[in-house]
Amino acid sequence: MRRRTLLAGITGAALITATPAHAHSRRVLHVRPGDSLQAAVDAVDGPGRTIVVHPGTYREVVNIPASKGELTLRGATRDPRDAVLVHDNAGGTQKPDGSGTYGTAGSATFTSLAPGLTVRDLTLANDWLRADHPEITGTQAVAAYVTGDRTHFENVRLLAHQDTLFADTTALDAFDRQYFHRCYIEGDVDFVFGRGRAVFDACHFHTLQRDVTFTPKGMVFAPATARANPYGFLALRGRITSGAEDAAYKIARPWVPSYETTAWPSLVVRDTWIGPGIDAVTPYTNMRDAYPWQTMRFREYGNSGPGAVISVPENRPQLTAEEAGAHTRRTYLGDWRPYGRP
Repeated sequence: MRRRTLLAGITGAALITATPAHAHSRRVLHVRPGDSLQAAVDAVDGPGRTIVVHPGTYREVVNIPASKGELTLRGATRDPRDAVLVHDNAGGTQKPDGSGTYGTAGSATFTSLAPGLTVRDLTLANDWLRADHPEITGTQAVAAYVTGDRTHFENVRLLAHQDTLFADTTALDAFDRQYFHRCYIEGDVDFVFGRGRAVFDACHFHTLQRDVTFTPKGMVFAPATARANPYGFLALRGRITSGAEDAAYKIARPWVPSYETTAWPSLVVRDTWIGPGIDAVTPYTNMRDAYPWQTMRFREYGNSGPGAVISVPENRPQLTAEEAGAHTRRTYLGDWRPYGRP
C-alpha cells in the first residue's frame, strides 16, 4: 500500500505527537520527532522567521495563515526524503465535528495563504487511497494547497494521487506568483491544478499506475487561469515520466470551475522531455465539452522525447520563436526573481 511504501523510506523515524517545537531563538525554530510542525507555525511571531524540520515523519495537517508572511520552512538536510509531512484526508472524508466533508482544498495536508513563503528540502504528501475507501466518492486528496504571492518551493517532493498540488490564488482577481524549482510531483488525475501564475522550472512530473481499465488514466495539468491573467502555468526544462503504460496519460485538460465560468486556462510546456506515458497523438482533452481545450491557451515549444512527437499538428499547438520569448520565468514572475539571474 502507498502509505507503507512512503513511510518505509524513513529509517527510525518517529511519528509526531502534539508537543511544542524547540525554539533556539525567536527567528529560528526547530521541529524534531515528537514535536508538532503546526505548533511551530503558531509560534512564529514576525516576518522573516525560519522553521527547520529535522528528519522524521510528521503525521499532521499544517495550515500557514496569511499573517505568517515571509516564512521559510526547510528540511534540516538537503534530502527531501528525510523530513516528511503526511496526512490522509480526502475531499469526501467526513470532518470529525460532523459539519460535512473536507472538500478539495480542505483535504490538503499542507495549506499556505502566506505571502513570501519559502519551502525547501521537504516531502509533502497525502497518502489517502481510493482502494481503501470505496464508500467515498470525493477522491481528491491534496498534498499542498498554496496561495499567496511570491511562494517558492525548492527541492520539494509532492506526493499524492488525485489533485496533488493545488496552485491557486488568494482571490479570483489576484495574480499570485509561485515558483517551483527542482521539485518532484507525482499523481494521476489533474495532479497539478489551479488558477495560480506558476512557473515549474526543472521539475519532474511523474504519472502513477492507476488500477482502471479505461484511458486516459489521468492528466498532469488542469489549469483554471482567470481570463484577465495573461499567464497561467509554465513548465520549462523539466521532464514527464510515467509508471503506467505508453500513451495512458494526457498532458492537460482545462478546468473551468462552476464558480468562475469566465476562466481561460493557460498552460505552456516548453523545453521539456516528455516520455512515452503521454499520448503523443492527442495529448490534450476536455474536462467538459462546453469548454473545449482547443479554445484555451495551451501551447508547447521545443519539447523532446517520444511523448512530444508531433504527428497531428492541430492536436499540438506550438509557440513561434517570437511568442516563446514572452513565456519565460521573467515574464511570468516580473520583478520577483527567486531564481537569481535571468
